[in-house]
Amino acid sequence: MARIAHLSDIHFGAHDQKIVDAATAWLEHRRPDLVVISGDFTQRARVDQFRQAAAWLNRLRAAGLRTLVIPGNHDIPLYDVVRRFTAPLHRYEKYISNDLCPFYEDDEVAILGINTARSLTIKDGRINHDQMDMLRDRFAGVAAAKTRILVTHHPLFSMPIGKGGEWSEAVGRHDDAVRAACQAGVHLALAGHFHRTYAESARRMVENSGGALVIQAGTATSTRLRNAEPQSFNWLHVRRNNAMELQVIVWDGAAFRRASHVAYDHDGQTWSSHDVTDSPIVNKADMQRLETGVPLR
Repeated sequence: MARIAHLSDIHFGAHDQKIVDAATAWLEHRRPDLVVISGDFTQRARVDQFRQAAAWLNRLRAAGLRTLVIPGNHDIPLYDVVRRFTAPLHRYEKYISNDLCPFYEDDEVAILGINTARSLTIKDGRINHDQMDMLRDRFAGVAAAKTRILVTHHPLFSMPIGKGGEWSEAVGRHDDAVRAACQAGVHLALAGHFHRTYAESARRMVENSGGALVIQAGTATSTRLRNAEPQSFNWLHVRRNNAMELQVIVWDGAAFRRASHVAYDHDGQTWSSHDVTDSPIVNKADMQRLETGVPLR
């Protein structure tokens, strides 16, 4: 079993240090096999913000935690127009990682991160055809029993982002990107960007979307909350042959605690879910919303 902590939207520069310290302590105590961070390390891609992010990452790595990281749109300068278009990810590559498409594999899982942040699109994301080829090639040699996981900052699919039934735009080149994920046999698609917790089978969202389970992480440490959803991150237990458990770890104002625990199984075509235990924080109705793909409020 691979134990994966999935964090997103750290936003140094618009973060709460108390929450950063609590998340760090939680990770150091539970010691996941891999810490996945799906972008937006900074708020405005400034040097001091990247230095804070680098110091935090170095602390995790010094504690012996393995990481897989990708940039987000906030890691590209917004107001420095020259840098935005001539060297958009220079600071990210200098302070965080020069590998924009990292790959990790062990006995249980194979995980590929792909950079979706672009200079021209400001906040929206895009996947190019070279990345689609990489996606297919990287997973081509992976053993059939291993769970294939794709990590992006921007989700491949449109997401419910508000209480009034609003849905987000899908990632650029959506149809081609989804087709490539299907051809690569992706089982789990992890992303962030919207500061919303969400889990749903892709097959229930879009036709011809393959058998992926879409899992969104909320913001782990940012003070920029949306729809009053608290800071959170995901804790995954992934097994071979596409069985996994998802726990949402939520900040309750004093500490991070488990807010839901849902098990998922894949029958070869789609994912099904069932609640594992009652939550100490979030009520039964909230867990049912998670299971059916509705964001936690």
